[in-house]
This record gives sequence, structure tokens and C-alpha cells, in this order.
Amino acid sequence: MDIFQKCFDYTDAKEAIKAGVYPYFHVLNSGQDTEVMINGKRTIMIGSNNYLGLTSDERVKQKAVEAVKVYGSGCSGSRFLNGTLDLHIQLEKNLARFLHKDDAIAFSTGFQANLGLLSGIAGRNDYIISDRANHASIVDGCRLSFARMIKYNHNDMEDLERALKAAPEKNGKLIVSDGVFSMEGDICKLPEMVKLAEKYGARIMIDDAHGIGVMGKNGRGTAEYYGLEDKVDIIVGTFSKSLASLGGFVVGSHDVIHYIRHVSRPFIFSASISPSNAASALEALRILEDEPERVKKLWENGNYMRKGFKALGLEIGNSETPIIPVMTYGDYETFLIAKQLLDEGVYVNPVISPAVKKGEALLRTSYTATHTIEQLDYALDKFKKVFNK
Repeated sequence: MDIFQKCFDYTDAKEAIKAGVYPYFHVLNSGQDTEVMINGKRTIMIGSNNYLGLTSDERVKQKAVEAVKVYGSGCSGSRFLNGTLDLHIQLEKNLARFLHKDDAIAFSTGFQANLGLLSGIAGRNDYIISDRANHASIVDGCRLSFARMIKYNHNDMEDLERALKAAPEKNGKLIVSDGVFSMEGDICKLPEMVKLAEKYGARIMIDDAHGIGVMGKNGRGTAEYYGLEDKVDIIVGTFSKSLASLGGFVVGSHDVIHYIRHVSRPFIFSASISPSNAASALEALRILEDEPERVKKLWENGNYMRKGFKALGLEIGNSETPIIPVMTYGDYETFLIAKQLLDEGVYVNPVISPAVKKGEALLRTSYTATHTIEQLDYALDKFKKVFNK
């Protein structure tokens, strides 16, 4: 059989294109902001992870430009060899200090941070206890490791305890969960998780890609939100959301980070993040520390939209954060509504299985500290118009 036969047989996307509802790979003719240009048309962006609105901040852009002038466009090697800049070292130090941990390590992407951490820290005799709703990068990181993965039902602490009991006492155990779940917009039950970890001798890793810059008074993430920063062993994050750049990171104790730095193949064998990425992330982190009111404004906008959706009678699941799903259930319906909203000048993300369970398709909306009330009202008005159809 031809190995390409699966490619020839794949028709789902072609059928969506033919039906005129294909929702992916829209081309932006502008930078990422609360309003973007798509096909030359002004569009309200409520599908971005630009939570603090810093991708368009002039200070962040200027630091990226300055870094290119000093260091060039790339590093031409891995961190392990010739690819470490003083910018990387400063970024890691600042991240560790900001998140109240000993040390940090920067990866080329957030996806790679989970691959590199989990494949490096978890071995043949270890168990990874993972929430079923965790991000795909966690799932793939578990696959890349030689550890055994036990899944527990989403945010179900009784099922987490069942999974912990299934792991032998003599073996290493790592509980892994998103802090803020990227599709549902709900938050992990960290206090209960901490109690179970202490009871069963497990460590805790939180992927706070959607928590850093979002959760907690100072934007330090889910652990700060719960007042449990000293109880989370490892935090994984990304620069591509609140920190307005590209790359990922892991923070933890000196020994853990030192170990990952020397055994993680995705880290050792990948080129380091570019100078402009490192510099822009550094500046975004500085702004987050200096302007925590951005976090407050982000939540005000999220709460405004949650109230607005409820007033329209739309189902928004169990969202607790500025990530708000609007339930559409069917795949075709999801594509159709997303297209109609885009035609009306509102961009949202259509999400179907396997990103969510079959029959639980949704429109993922997310908000930015720099959205205006006028922009949000415009989006709500278009939701009302489209759903009334």
C-alpha cells in the first residue's frame, strides 16, 4: 500500500472549502491587535491570545528592533553550544524572579517546552498523571517520555486520586495540568491537587501558558491566584501570549532546571530563540511587572463579555476567565457561524474534535486588556445578529 494513500483519502478540509465554510489559515494584512485587517476588511479580533495587548505596544516593538541591530536576526545554533546570548540569560533570571522560583530555562516554543520538560524529567519507572483536557503539547510530551501516563477526568479530583492510587508508591509521580484550560476557559483545582500530591508523594507541574499575565493580582499565574506558589514544583509557560513574543519556558528549582538543561533533547538540539524574540519578551515582562493594572482591565473585559453572552442567551460552559467558549456543538454549524461572524467583521476561533470532545464544538473567544467597550459591544451585536438567524 502507498504510504501516501491516507493523504489521497483525506477529503474533510476539501469538502469544507467546497462548501465555502473552511475556517482556517485566514491571512492577516496587519499586526496582531484588537482590530486586524483580513482580506482588506477591518475586523474585531476576539480570537487572539494577546491577553495584555502588548504585541502592538511600541515599547515592545522598539526593543525587538534594537536587538536585531545589535545581535542580528538569529543565533545560528543551539543554547548548548554557540546560541546563548546575554539576553537569554537575563530573560531566564527575570522569569525566575518574577515567578518566585530558583531558576528558569527558555525553549524555542511553548509546545517544545512541554516536550522538552516531560521527556527529560519522566523516565521508564515514572508515572505522569494527566488531566484529560490538557493541551496537545502535554499529550505529546508524555508520549515522547518513557513514563507511563494515567489520565484523569477533567478537573475531577476524585478521579485524580484514583489515578494516583494506581501508580505504585515506589515510583516517581508527576501530576500535570493546565492552569487555565485553553478551550474551556476554566481553572484547575490546584488546592485539592496540592493536598492529593502531598498525600501520595507526587510532584506538581502546571502549564500556565494561559495563566501568566492573566491569573493573580500581579499576573504571576494560577499558583499566585490560589496563593500556592510554594506548592507548585514546576511551571511551564510561553512567550507567545501575554509576553508578546515567541518561545517557551520552564521555571523550578536549581537542580531540576540544571538537569533539564543537560538532558532535554528538544532543548539541546534546537536553535535558541532569536534576539528579537528574547528582547521583546523581556520588555513585555517588564511592562507586566510595572503595569499590573493591565491584568485588572483584562478581567473587566472578560467579565463584560461573559455578562453580554449570558444576556443573549448563549451557552458559555464553565468559563471563569477571559477565555469564553460559545457552545455550537455541531462541526458544520460551528464553521458556518464562524464564517458568518467573520463576514460581519468579528474573528473567532472555531474549535471541533479532537481539540474538544465530539459533539462539543464551540467558538473560542478570548479578550485583551486593550479592547474598548465599543469594540466589545460591536462583537456582541454581531453575535446577536448571527445567532438570531
